[in-house]
Amino acid sequence: MSVRRRTTLRAVAAATVAIALAAGCSNANSGANKGGGGGATGVLTIGKPDGPQTNNSNPFLSTSAGATLGYRFMIYEPLAMTNMIKPTEKADPWLATDWEWESNFTKVTFTLDDRAKWADGKDLTADDVEFTFNLLKKHPALNGNGIPFDGIAVEGGKVVLTFKESQFVNQNKIIQTFIVPKHIWEKVDNPETWPNRSPVGSGPYKLKTFTPQTTTLVATPTYWNGKTKVKELRYTAYNDNSAATTALATGKVEWSFVFMPNHKQLFIDKDPKNHKLWFPSGLGIHGLWFNTARKPLDNPALRKAMAMVVDRNAIHIQAQATLYPEITNPTGIPLPAGEPFLAPEYQGANTKPDVPGAKKLLAEAGFTLEGGVLKDPSGKPVTLTFTDPAGWNDYITGLAIIKDNVKQLGIEAKVKTQTAEAWGVDVANGNFDATLHWTNSGATPYDMYQNVMDGAILQPIGKSSQAGNFGRFKNDEATAALKEYANAKDEPTRTKAMHVLQKIFVEQAPMIPTAAAPIGAEYSTKNWIGWPTEANPYAPPQHTQPSALEIVLNLTPAK
Repeated sequence: MSVRRRTTLRAVAAATVAIALAAGCSNANSGANKGGGGGATGVLTIGKPDGPQTNNSNPFLSTSAGATLGYRFMIYEPLAMTNMIKPTEKADPWLATDWEWESNFTKVTFTLDDRAKWADGKDLTADDVEFTFNLLKKHPALNGNGIPFDGIAVEGGKVVLTFKESQFVNQNKIIQTFIVPKHIWEKVDNPETWPNRSPVGSGPYKLKTFTPQTTTLVATPTYWNGKTKVKELRYTAYNDNSAATTALATGKVEWSFVFMPNHKQLFIDKDPKNHKLWFPSGLGIHGLWFNTARKPLDNPALRKAMAMVVDRNAIHIQAQATLYPEITNPTGIPLPAGEPFLAPEYQGANTKPDVPGAKKLLAEAGFTLEGGVLKDPSGKPVTLTFTDPAGWNDYITGLAIIKDNVKQLGIEAKVKTQTAEAWGVDVANGNFDATLHWTNSGATPYDMYQNVMDGAILQPIGKSSQAGNFGRFKNDEATAALKEYANAKDEPTRTKAMHVLQKIFVEQAPMIPTAAAPIGAEYSTKNWIGWPTEANPYAPPQHTQPSALEIVLNLTPAK
């Protein structure tokens, strides 16, 4: 069965979907495709406001151009394809035709599709899969999901993974792992820093040209899993949201994820028939991550006091133009989707700013307010720097609001902007005070909390953390609760652990949740049709998600 057919069948069978904020899409191609547009020439244009990129196509590095722009998903393929807006659905078979878990999720056996081939014509075999998992086990910097691999073996042509502990919470992450060719990667001296500038994958596309501004992929004629209608993918890195929005509005870009302060006026109204957007939500969030390894942010009272004065509603309206679902509960769990997970003590709780309460908390913790300046217990003024990429208007506006909010406590903050690439490196290395950033998302709030609070993935400042915990949060109770949740054999045990995590998140405030994280995108139906929609939710529409390949394979030229 072809990929596109399998996708369509699942989409038709799907019933409901997560929150959709609007319906819409973007325009055709630029003048480069005179006469027919992208569909007629087989070109799909994609854009993102991340600024100039460095030539790096290492699929395992979250800071690579392949990850930032999303084209790694077109070159490398997973064992199975999951749907992040329906994470409990069974995944679509991909490089694996079947996988079986046993022994309380401590063992999984993969049966591979014997049709699979690499773009250079060589067969993709169980040896490649075994090599890939051993590569991740040996090099933690490539193991972005922090999977605790143990036994990795080929038995009877099948790949068998065993683990010392349950992988209940990591099921989707494991089956979504990129598989790389052994005959190429085994020759690499240091895969953790390898830029992989001539990537060879099993996917339907290969890299044609790379510049800091534009990356072009072309379809591989011999793709093992069917033919592609989209013959060329052009990724353009714009300097800011404004430039990316203009490109969408004028048709130079047909697919993007960019924040727009007035999406109807700036985008939809430019071509109401074809310009569309859809922003379903998962259980991940956006928020202000604190570097808890830096003074004075190592003091939980300061972090919690700041969380108590941030005006989430102002951020929702002014910074996010109501496009992202608002966070209304201090646990950070998006509602109503996360309602079943809320601990009794936080049901009905809200995030309404409480300046007097925050000042009282600070005073009790030894902070003093002198002449409008907050001083820490040692007498040093509290000054902070908030950082995010230049051009990310929603984040920059959000930081400005937070800066004004904490000024009420006597905290002097400044906003510093960087290139997206430099910011990504600094966040991973812990070189920041506080930054607006997203979290992981999953079938439960576990993934969100694990991304922020897990001591098992904690790295020292200066060592890149690809797996998360960018704020270097260290709390043994949180780490233990995360482990208990992951290894639980029954639902009551998981519930208890989840309630502990919520309490720690609220009381210790490793980050301030500011919005639910949508997995959305803007796109155009002028040249291409077959996009996921609320009525056909076969995948989240964002082109930097693992299912982006599924979307491209589902597209056909508009008539």
